[in-house]
Order: sequence, then C-alpha cells, then structure tokens
Amino acid sequence: MLDIDAARVLLAFIVLLFSLTVHESAHAWTADRLGDPTARMLGRVSLNPIVHADLIGTVLFPLVAFTTGAPLIGWAKPVPVNVRRLDHPRRDYVLVAAAGPASNLALAFVASVLLHVVPVSPVRVGEPNVSAPLASMLGGAVQINVWLTVFNMIPIPPLDGGNVLLGVLPTELARVIDRIRPYGFLILYALMLTGGLEYLVVRPYNIVRAVLP
Repeated sequence: MLDIDAARVLLAFIVLLFSLTVHESAHAWTADRLGDPTARMLGRVSLNPIVHADLIGTVLFPLVAFTTGAPLIGWAKPVPVNVRRLDHPRRDYVLVAAAGPASNLALAFVASVLLHVVPVSPVRVGEPNVSAPLASMLGGAVQINVWLTVFNMIPIPPLDGGNVLLGVLPTELARVIDRIRPYGFLILYALMLTGGLEYLVVRPYNIVRAVLP
C-alpha cells in the first residue's frame, strides 16, 4: 500500500498548476504583443488555471506521478497561434515558442532567490513551524520550473524547443524536420525508455540547478 503524503502532493500539484498556467499565459501574451490576438480573444492571456488546464496532462498524470514516484509528465492546453498574423512570422514564432520556457526559468530564479531569503524558523517542542511549508513550496517551485524549462526546450516538435529550432533553421531544412511533428511524443517516449532523456533533460537540469542562486 502506498504511503502518500497528502500535504506534499497538494503543494507539488499547486506549484505545477501555477507553473503551467504562467507558461501558457506567457505564450498567449507574447503572441498578442507580436500581432496575433487569437489567444487573447479566446481568453488565454490569463492567470486563471481553469482556462489552461487539461484533465489528463494537468491533473491526472501529475497526480499519478506525485503519488507513485513515477516520472513527471504534464502539460496544459496548447495556446493557439496564427503564425500568419504575427508581424514577422518566422522570427516572432520563435519568440512565442521561447516565451513559455523563459517564464518557467524566471519562476525558478525567483523561487531560488526567495528560498535563500526566507528564514526557516527553528522548531521547538509544541511550536508550529510555519515557514517549513513555504520553504518546501519554494524548493518544489525551483525543481518543477527548471524541469519544465529543460523538458520543453528539447528540440523536437511539437515541444517549444522544436518550434524554436524550426524558426532558426533554413526554411527547407525546417520543413523536413517539421514532418516528424505528428510523431514527436512517440520519439520522446522512445527516448525515455532507452535512457536518451538522461542527456536531453537530466544533465541540462543539473547544470541549470547548479547556476541558480
């Protein structure tokens, strides 16, 4: 029988939900600023998690991961972007794609700084430690947001890193690589099963964690 720490799971889920919400909002806000109002018209320039949440990717899979120790796989509803409405389609789509991971990296940095600033009160007999949950949440925010940053920047479509890659490659080469988009998640699962994500996620994750405050 699983020994589930309900408080820990709840804190981790709240942090992930907020992080995914900021990620998708960053995509939507950037697209709107660069000329495409599609996401704004659909109410996606918002920090309301309900408009971004996906039942499977935002709720079910993360809760399974948090309660069983399985690898964390999570996502929110993709933000719709009409590339043709962007002011400079190829350049701006790179910026829109990069905005999500950049927002997670910013959250990780802020959480890391706060983790060093917020004092953790010593616990005495009969005295509740009110700062420990906050420290736990900030530590979780660092881990989850670095993970979201690194994972989403894997250069495989339809991940953000794949979309950034397609925007900087020569047009003909980008078209060739874009053909793997329908199989992108199958490729990711194959990498997960073969240990390939060790090089694409785990090692970059450790590097980013090492340079944060």
